[in-house]
Amino acid sequence: MPMPMTGRAVSAAVLLVIGAGLALLAVLVHYEFMRIYGDVSGTAFEGLTWGLTAGPSGLALGLVAGVAVIGFMLSTRRWMRLTAVAIPVLMLIGMFAVTPSALGQKLEVQFESSPQCVIEGMDEPMASADRESQQAFDSISHIGSFSGGGVSGVGGCERRFVLSGDVDVLQHYRAALPAAGWKVVEDDGRRLRAQRDGLAFEVRPCPGGGVIWAGSDDDLANGILMGCDQH
Repeated sequence: MPMPMTGRAVSAAVLLVIGAGLALLAVLVHYEFMRIYGDVSGTAFEGLTWGLTAGPSGLALGLVAGVAVIGFMLSTRRWMRLTAVAIPVLMLIGMFAVTPSALGQKLEVQFESSPQCVIEGMDEPMASADRESQQAFDSISHIGSFSGGGVSGVGGCERRFVLSGDVDVLQHYRAALPAAGWKVVEDDGRRLRAQRDGLAFEVRPCPGGGVIWAGSDDDLANGILMGCDQH
């Protein structure tokens, strides 16, 4: 005949249920945090590490671990102790598992597959300059995912892109630009510039991606502060 549960065992069981609920809630909070603030250029492990150190996930882990430790100390049965150990471990595994999905959701919602410069309702001469820059961008095969923000105007259009994994940005454009009829006129290993039909295009690699610019071949990209530290 099974032994009846003591008050201590009941308390431990209640704590384990609370810990499991908190762990599930923590995974959901981590997902939302990464979906809004996560770095889409990072790996799932990097995202988890960042969430634990810079986001609410670390606080949640501490809370769940604390509840699990108390539950472990109050436990009178082996399965309870194993459950207490498993709860924070499974929580970390859950956070790791949902991180790629959260980053993918952010990438889908907040980024585009090609750079966009034209903005409805823009006055001249900025509207014409944006269309000219867009024409240049549209003629080139790009890599990465582009954010909606950036600098644009009569001095050209600048957009930043992010990449997942180790990709040689300049090598891609060294091949893509001539294939699209552009002539590379500058390539110092840090920035590449090409020209075609009165238009100019520049690209500069940045950590996790890069920055591209397009405008008139009379203009320079640094005229609108092209650079990694501006984004």
